[in-house]
Order: sequence, then C-alpha cells, then structure tokens
Amino acid sequence: QRGKKEREKRRKSAEIEIGGTAREGFVFVFAWVWGKAREVHHKIGFQNFMDFDCNKAGESSAKHCYSICNEGTLIQANTLTHCGKAKKWNSLNKLNNPESSHGSLPRVNDPKEDAETGNDATASECSIMCFTDLPSALVCEVLARLDPKGLGVVSCVSTVLQTLATDHQGWKKFYCERWGLPNAPIGPLVPGGTPDGRSWKALFVDREFQSRSFMGRFSVDVLRGHNEDVRTVYLLASANLIFTGGHDSVVRMWNMEEGLLIDESRPFGCTIRAIAADSRLLVTGGSKAFIQCWRAIEGASHLFHISGNGTNQNSEFRLWGHEGPVTCLSLDSTRIYSGSWDMTVRVWDRAEMKCVQKFMHADWVLALAPHGNTVASTAGRDAYVWDIGSGELTTIISNAHVGNAYSVARTHLAGVLFTGGEDGAIRLFDVSEISDDENIKPAATWLPHSGPVHSLAFEYPWLVSASSDGRIALIDLRKILTPLNSSKRRFRVKPFDPSTVEPPQRMLHGFGCYLFSVGIGADRIICGGEDGSVRVWNFSEALEIEKKAQALRSLRQENRMRRRKAQVEMNANGRRVDHCSVAMKRNPLKGDKSVTWQIKRPISDKVKS
Repeated sequence: QRGKKEREKRRKSAEIEIGGTAREGFVFVFAWVWGKAREVHHKIGFQNFMDFDCNKAGESSAKHCYSICNEGTLIQANTLTHCGKAKKWNSLNKLNNPESSHGSLPRVNDPKEDAETGNDATASECSIMCFTDLPSALVCEVLARLDPKGLGVVSCVSTVLQTLATDHQGWKKFYCERWGLPNAPIGPLVPGGTPDGRSWKALFVDREFQSRSFMGRFSVDVLRGHNEDVRTVYLLASANLIFTGGHDSVVRMWNMEEGLLIDESRPFGCTIRAIAADSRLLVTGGSKAFIQCWRAIEGASHLFHISGNGTNQNSEFRLWGHEGPVTCLSLDSTRIYSGSWDMTVRVWDRAEMKCVQKFMHADWVLALAPHGNTVASTAGRDAYVWDIGSGELTTIISNAHVGNAYSVARTHLAGVLFTGGEDGAIRLFDVSEISDDENIKPAATWLPHSGPVHSLAFEYPWLVSASSDGRIALIDLRKILTPLNSSKRRFRVKPFDPSTVEPPQRMLHGFGCYLFSVGIGADRIICGGEDGSVRVWNFSEALEIEKKAQALRSLRQENRMRRRKAQVEMNANGRRVDHCSVAMKRNPLKGDKSVTWQIKRPISDKVKS
C-alpha cells in the first residue's frame, strides 16, 4: 500500500493541466523542447519565431519563463522548479498584432494578475498550442537532435508523437551510422525506402536486437568441402550466403541457414586469398594477379552461378592490372578496392570496370578497408589512410605493430581504425582528423591472442579477431565509441585511460589450428583455418534461450520467496512448519479441507476409526 501511494503521488506530480485536460508526462517533453528550441532557432530562421531565454533550473521566479510566438499566439511556461515539479502554466494572451516583433511581445510581470484573470479570459481569448502544433521544420529539427533511446522515449508519450518519431528519417541515419546502407536487391528500389519495404525504425530495432545475441548460447556447424587450407571466408548475410576459398584454388558458395554446398567454381590454378561480395557483384583474388568477377543474375535463386554451366558468359569476367598476388578485396556501391604484393592499392570503377586510382606503398599490401571517400591499408608494419578523390595520403601510422600489420578494420561511425598484427595485439587509432604526425599513439590496445592476428571483422558494436593460436575474440565497443550532439561528427572515441581497457567480452576457442579469416554478420560468426573446414557459430536462438532461462529463474525465485514467507509466518505463530498446510495453501482448490489427499499406503479401518 505504501508503494502504491508513492506511485500515485509521483503520477499526480507529473500531470499538468493544459486547457483543462490533464496530460501525463507531457511536461518532460515540453520542457525539453524549449531547451532544444534555443539551439535550432538560428538554423531555421522563422520570421515569426522569437529567440528563447533559457534560464537556470531551480529558479522559480515568475519572470523566468519561456516564450514562443507563432501565428499570433503567445505561449508562456514557467521553468521547472528544483524539486522537479512544474509550476502552474500562465494564461495565454492573444497578440493584437500577429506580425509583432520580439520587442513588442507582452511580458508577464505579475503572476497574481494572471491568477485573477482566471480561466474565463483564457477560454474566450486564448488558443492552446502543444509540441505537435509547432512548425513541422522545428519538430523535425528537435527530433533530429535525439539519440535512438530518446526518440523511442518520445514515441511513448502519445499516439501523435509515436507516429512522428516512427516515421522520422533519423532512424535511417542511426542505421547507416552503425551498419551502413543495407544491400539493395536486384531491380528498382523505391527512393527513400528500404530494400524489403520495412520502415527504418523496424530495421534498426532488428539489428540492435541481433547484436545482443553474441553473448548468449550458440550452436556450431562445420562446413566440409575444401581439401586444403581455407584462406578466406566472406558472409553475405542479406542473401544467406557464405563464400570460401583457399589453397585448392576453388571458390565455394554455401547456404548459411542449412549449411549445404550450393555451387563451386572451376579450379583457377592459384591460391584464393581474398573474397568480397554484395547483392550485385562477387569478386575474388588470388596469387595469379587477376580479379575474378561474377555479376548477379536476375531471377536466380542464389544470385550467382559461379560454376558457369548453362549461364550467360557475360556474367563472368576478369580484371587485370596488378603485377603480383591479390591479397585483399573490398566493395562499396560504386567502387572495387584491391591490394596486392606489388605494393599498390587500386580503385576500380564498377560502372566501367576500369582502374581509376592507384596508391603506392613501401611494402607488400596485406589488408585494406574503405570508408566513405577514404581507404585504409596496411603494408609492412605501417598503416595508411588515403583520400580517394585527391589521391593524397592523409594519415600514416608508423610502426603500428611489432612486426607486420596483417589485418585492418573500420566502422561506419567515424574515423576509427582497428589493426591486428604479428605481435598478437589489436589496436584502435583515431584518424578522424588529418595529421602529419607519424607517431600516432593508439587510443586502446587489446592483447587477447598469443599468435599473429590474421583477420579482423567489425559489425556494430562487435569487433571480431582470428589468430594463429586457434582462438576468436569478441570485443564490445559500446563503451569506447561515444555519441555526440554534433550533426557533422556523430561519434568519437571516448577519452579514457588505456590501462583500464576491458578485455574481450568473449573468447571462442578449441580448434587447435591456425585461423586465417573471420567474418561476422546478422547473428552468425564464420571462420576458416588450416584444417580445411569452415565453422559457423549460430546465435539466432540465443535470446530466446536466455528469455526461457530468465523466466525459469524468476519462477524459482518466486517459489523460494513463497516458502520463506510461509516459514516466517509459522515461526511467528510459535509452531513448527506444517508442510501439508503450506501445500494446501498453494493448492488450486484454495485449501478446501474436504479434498481427499492421496497417499501410497492404504489406511486400515482401525486408523480410520
């Protein structure tokens, strides 16, 4: 009862009467809007919109109030007091001149006068405005300043705000900042829409839900088909496809859900060292210096026919230009990126299939990762960041590792670069700003492996690494990457002490072999190693299993509390616990003593009498 009274008290304190109607929770959003309106006022530039005078929280004077003028209506609201309760809203006065300027707006100096004018004058002369009555441009600007959690909270206030928050384009920005644009299907795409026709909010919620599954239970599938080492794997989760290649010079395509081999290419006579794919193009590279490409076939059940039997020959072609083995590949919507032992990174135009840019290095190129209009690469023990438009080197990180830097990964969030090296370390570098200093210090360092880190893969918020020690490390980066309120740079690396970096949240081990490549997507992690098998960790049922386990734990806790309460009651009555009485209290018949309790041994007539 005490808790119920406290909740009722808090509920009443959160209600504000606006036009005679109590709107619970509206005060929090409304007060927040006035604070944000001050930030966006100069951007919008409305002629009928006045600047806000934001005062310190805790001042309860009547002269400290926010004001807004729009279409001849003046809204005045007192600031929140120090105890968190909003004071009574002042009456609203109709402006005589709709085109009045900031200086001609009337001010409320005496709160007693407002109380005396009462509700009669307000009802006859005033019109009430709420947040949804503000100009649409201002509403969009305010909602755009929210993070996903804030936008979700606003959608819970009312049905109108739920519609506005759900349809807001901020969800697209949140999704693309974390996971990039989803792979587009073959065929025309509706402008501004998603590939599967769902809202951006639904896509964001699904991906965020999937990202939580990697700390739960999993099942492991083993794909067998390669005769020698598997040097590269690629997971195309949007199409439920897995691509693998290795020393046997054959590219194989697998079904991600069923774990079955779908198709395989003819032998190319060289080691397959790199694979990249999207819903329109598949590219592979090996030790013979060419890039093998397949275009997606419209209407095909599995996008690509890599065997080449009975298909259009124009769907398969090669790109020539490198003078050494191709070690790394990557794709975006307009370009193909390739790195080689010829110490170059080449950028290819996907429309014309021609090399449009070449970046020279001082050593063999071992890994690359594009982001926006830049591409990062590793050669020897150094890491580089190149500007694709100008062709200039923007950042160089000398001696990123002790030994070669074998792998690199980037995020969709900001200028954050991850490298893995021969020393078994994983390092994070902030390359968001152009720097001429070659001695850039790592912002964070992890040492989860005892052997070289051959491969890195990132999908928000998880960084996954594979090493020659036969282990896979999962690192959660939510605490390191911090959101900003700036529209130009949404994320940054949080300042912290490098010595306090948390170790990887999870380690997957038990292989006993070298691991050369790793990939992550949706709720799967895949890797390939020297034993010729491909392992797939399936986390799709992790959250469901966790929910069932949580429900079982709650039921057990409830039963323990019930037994404890019965024990306390029996001790208070000064007698021993009668287990039969306790059982009858829990009986669905609510303790009906006329019920016959069944026992194993029959009762004799003597005992009955």
